[in-house]
Amino acid sequence: MTYLPPPAEELRLIDAELWQLDARRAHLLRRRAWLLAALPAPVPPAPLAPPLAPPHPEASAPRVQNVLLLLGGVLLTVAAMAFTLVSWGHLGIAGRALVLGAVTLATLAAPVALLKRGLGSTAESVAGLGLALTVLDAYALYEAALTGTDGTAYAALAAAALAGLWAAYGLLPVTHRLRTPIPAALACAQLPLFLWAMAVDAGPYGGALALLVTAGFDTVVALRGNARTLRLVAAVAACGTGGSGAWTAGLLSWDAAGPGAAARAAALLALAAVIALGAAWRLERPVTAASGALAGGLLLVAACGGVLRAVLPDDWTVPGHLLCGVALLAAVRAPLPEPVRRGLALASGCVQALALLWAVPLVAVTLAGPAAWAGHAWSGAPSDARAAVTVDAPWPPHAATVPVVLAIVTAVLLVTVRDTVWRPRALVAALPLAWATLLVLPPVLELPYSAGLSVQGLVTAGALLTAAFVRGHGPAQPAAQSPAQVTALVLALVGSLALSFTALASRSATLAVLCVLTALFAGASRLPRLAPFTAPAAFAHATALAVATGAGAGWQPAHTALLVVLVPAAAALLAARLGDSPVTVPVEVVGAVAGLLASGLTVADPPLLALVLGLCAVITSGVALRPDRRPVGYAGAVLFALAAWVLLASWGVVAPEAYTLPVTVPALLVGVLRRRREPGTSSWPAYGPGLAATLLPSLAAAWGDPHWTRPLLLGAAALLLTLLGARHRLQAPLVLGGAVLTLIALHELAPYLIQLTGALPRWVPPALAGLLLLALGATYERRIRDVRRVREVLGKLN
Repeated sequence: MTYLPPPAEELRLIDAELWQLDARRAHLLRRRAWLLAALPAPVPPAPLAPPLAPPHPEASAPRVQNVLLLLGGVLLTVAAMAFTLVSWGHLGIAGRALVLGAVTLATLAAPVALLKRGLGSTAESVAGLGLALTVLDAYALYEAALTGTDGTAYAALAAAALAGLWAAYGLLPVTHRLRTPIPAALACAQLPLFLWAMAVDAGPYGGALALLVTAGFDTVVALRGNARTLRLVAAVAACGTGGSGAWTAGLLSWDAAGPGAAARAAALLALAAVIALGAAWRLERPVTAASGALAGGLLLVAACGGVLRAVLPDDWTVPGHLLCGVALLAAVRAPLPEPVRRGLALASGCVQALALLWAVPLVAVTLAGPAAWAGHAWSGAPSDARAAVTVDAPWPPHAATVPVVLAIVTAVLLVTVRDTVWRPRALVAALPLAWATLLVLPPVLELPYSAGLSVQGLVTAGALLTAAFVRGHGPAQPAAQSPAQVTALVLALVGSLALSFTALASRSATLAVLCVLTALFAGASRLPRLAPFTAPAAFAHATALAVATGAGAGWQPAHTALLVVLVPAAAALLAARLGDSPVTVPVEVVGAVAGLLASGLTVADPPLLALVLGLCAVITSGVALRPDRRPVGYAGAVLFALAAWVLLASWGVVAPEAYTLPVTVPALLVGVLRRRREPGTSSWPAYGPGLAATLLPSLAAAWGDPHWTRPLLLGAAALLLTLLGARHRLQAPLVLGGAVLTLIALHELAPYLIQLTGALPRWVPPALAGLLLLALGATYERRIRDVRRVREVLGKLN
């Protein structure tokens, strides 16, 4: 029997066994860790190759089935065609009828049995083959018994008969599940009317009518058809036949020789428009309905505009179409579906956009044409305003009604747009249209030259007034940020530029126009909202006025520059008064450009160029007195130096010191002031540029100077600079002065060294060089230490 100890004894034994197991486990884990560290990293076993998966099929079973059925049907159709075309003559009349009839009936009856067995795809393929055989039957009948009849008329009748036969076949109770016959019948139905119109010689009007009637039938089928495939085929067919018919009607309307022909083409276009609008009325998708209404609206405009074009002169072709397009806007308030109204409004917008595009050439000629007067300035006032804008540019054809087109579109924007969101945008768009309308009136009406200038000036003043009194559209939006104000300002600036060029034809007109424009923009600059734009424009016109005044007085360009310098002076004074204003920078920029123009006018006269540069330097130095324009002082110094150099060059001075000392002295004074204000400034930025400006050019001149005066003076100056640098422990004077002094000494000793070199034997220079290298090698370390000490000494200098 098994001995069972007491529970307490058994518990003690279990604990002792567990402790021994834990100790053994810990020992084994330590041993395992040591072995892992001692052994090299084991090579991971190569992964097992995945089992080969069965190849994935690249085509699904239904797709393979459809391809096979399609190929089979095509091959059988080709075989039937070959039989009909090649082997037909070997059979008699009865044999022919029996073979074709039997094959066709068998083929058309086969889908019934296939549908009963559930083979729908096979039934569709066989039914398609049967439909193709009926076409061959019709061809065979014509070749066998009806060769004397008209081929086009027979094709029309055969197409109608085949369409009816296929439709009836697809509607039979036993074949109504086939999807091919009904769409095929619809596709075949596209031919009868068009072929019949060709057969009876109905002409292009009859052909277009046949296409449009067919498109109407397709549209009805597309809107009322039950099957999706049928509706898709009908929609594609309607777009194809309707587009072809509408295009043909449009060409007929464009080529119409009289009102009768235009009315017939308009009737065709109206029929196409009715079809498109009827489809848009019944369509459910808003985008598709709007597209149909857009097409219908454009067709209506083409229809009405074609009739007007045949009645009115050629100049009124575009305005007539535009009026028809504007009339479409009446449909916006009619009880029509929203997509239809949107499409008609879009059609009206397209017509107006095309009309504006037609008006662009005349506006471009009016604005850019007068620029050609710059090459014919003051050659005499032209005969009228049209001649003033067509200096080197041709007058656009049929441009007499451009103001009418611009005025109509402007009125449409002002009257018809009432929406709170689009109303402000319409007003902004109406501004340039109204401005362009007034601008093109003088050349269109061939007003006198002075009257044209007056109208342009009034238009520019009106644009400025509009910019002055227009207000922002938001409650917290300042007028300066209003799009209407920015647009009016741009129009005023562009108009003033075109007016200035137009006035170049006559001297008196140029001076009068520039005076008026300067005063006009200067007066507008009193408004803070306009000043950032109008103040620079006023100074620009003042610059042009100064140039024109000097030229009108018969002055040379160099003397005219003295008058132009007044513009940068006035700009600097105004900028100093304005302070930190948005107008300051534009005014200063225009003043700088005017100063550059003045300098360019005096290039041929060096004394006056020096004077102009000096005046510009004075103006620039005055600007630099402002705390926020201190860096401009550098430009003033450069201008002073340039003025001095130009003056010296005009006097024939060739000594470089005469050019460099006027730069060096002020630069050194500026360096002294800078070091006093900023004691930590290094001597290189303080004195280096000024000293180098004189020392380097003088050294270059002294190196090739055969006389002793310049080297002596330059050496003395370099010695003085070296001593001053050593005395005040300044690095720039010490280094520059020492270097120049050394080079001057070498220059003076060069002749003697050359003589000494010639007197010595030829082996002496290599020997001396070898001794020098030995000495340097022997004392290399000490020389490096000495060089480091010299560098440290120079580094301690300021």
